[in-house]
Amino acid sequence: MCHHNLLTQATGVTVYFAHPHSPREGGLLRQYLPKGTDLSSFSQQQLDDIAWKLNTRARKTLGWRAPAELFLPEGAFDFVQYWSAKSQSVALED
Repeated sequence: MCHHNLLTQATGVTVYFAHPHSPREGGLLRQYLPKGTDLSSFSQQQLDDIAWKLNTRARKTLGWRAPAELFLPEGAFDFVQYWSAKSQSVALED
């Protein structure tokens, strides 16, 4: 990521880094990608799926809202419908 400035200039996407020795900043990502994981072994679709899961996951620090709820334009995504469909698809075992 030594060329993160070029990435930002070319795409308009701001790059953020977790602070060294601050495991809580990268903690959620580490559930899917342990430290030292070679990202080249994942497809773009797999990485997009991980990002989707993280961005639609409700967080206590956000008042039990998902990051995507705060950053997507209003009405762009129906989180109530999304989560109600998710909760209905979970089968409880005996």
